[in-house]
Amino acid sequence: MSKVIPVHKDGKECYKIYIESSFDSLKSAVLSDLSLQGRKVCIVTDSNVAPLYLDAVKDVLSKVCDMVISYTMPAGEENKTLDVVRDIYTVLIEARFDRKDTLVALGGGVVGDLTGYTAATYLRGVDFIQIPTTLLSQTDSSIGGKTGVDFDSYKNMVGAFHMPRLVYMNMSTLDTLPGRQFASGMAEVLKHGIIKNARFYEWLIDNFNEINDRDKDVLEEMIYQSCLVKKDVVEKDPTEQGDRALLNFGHTLGHAIEKFKNFELYHGECVALGCICAAIISFRRQLISAEECYEIRDMFMPFGLPISIEDIDIDRIVELTKSDKKADGKTIKFILLKKVGRAFIDRTVTEDEMRFALNEINFSYED
Repeated sequence: MSKVIPVHKDGKECYKIYIESSFDSLKSAVLSDLSLQGRKVCIVTDSNVAPLYLDAVKDVLSKVCDMVISYTMPAGEENKTLDVVRDIYTVLIEARFDRKDTLVALGGGVVGDLTGYTAATYLRGVDFIQIPTTLLSQTDSSIGGKTGVDFDSYKNMVGAFHMPRLVYMNMSTLDTLPGRQFASGMAEVLKHGIIKNARFYEWLIDNFNEINDRDKDVLEEMIYQSCLVKKDVVEKDPTEQGDRALLNFGHTLGHAIEKFKNFELYHGECVALGCICAAIISFRRQLISAEECYEIRDMFMPFGLPISIEDIDIDRIVELTKSDKKADGKTIKFILLKKVGRAFIDRTVTEDEMRFALNEINFSYED
């Protein structure tokens, strides 16, 4: 069980994505793609992942470099801050890391985004490796070089584009992933099918039992296909000047809901709700049929994702979209659907349309 996906930038290979079933091939992947001999490595992880995988990764990397140190941050989105970045800078400076040394992100999307941003800004940029351990980070956030931290709970408001030198996925880490986090990752996987690959989306629906059972062969194929969608989009638009924005399907209102709920809901849960809202707006504009709209809504449910929400202030959520990093001047960049597998960028979605869609998923309103 092993797959390798090369990712290109400006027509040249930039890094590889390795999909493996263990850490056994990590040493050979690092030796193939980087030169760490005589160099220092700092593994950044969190308090959930460190007890499970830090020793194993440290053991592998200690055989290919001169020194391995680690920094363990508290787990949780609320810790994705500049204060934690500052702490890591201090660790690196005290260990005398220079521009030829490397950071390793071992964990989920929070760890990956924060480590990538630290690597992008320490000494104006050092190499980093992504070792994602959650479904969301394996299929989405570890790929494409978007890095960042939250600022006063505004999602990824401070960030940089900084490509990893290597992405290494050990699928066995999903064995220890709690069910709610696994479901959160499925929101991004489903999103990839909805925006770019209708056949993949139908395959996900046909295989939802095997996916929920975490069948190894099915998960490998799912992760591989999801990574191909993400790779295809970011290769064509590495710094989000155009079509890369399609990956934000569901994120405009999703991020606003996430902030309104003070990050009590997982990112993928909020993305699922945002995707449903985008489908509702697309239907209301007669771009997709009622059948397509409600199938999109209903298909999140078998994967353990919410399709409605309680106790929301709709006007406040709409207001929060204006401070999202995807806002473009006075307009909100929204991703809508022409059909499943074909998304497009729209800048004309009104506040009333967003309110209508939010009312449709408001459980209290429906009662």
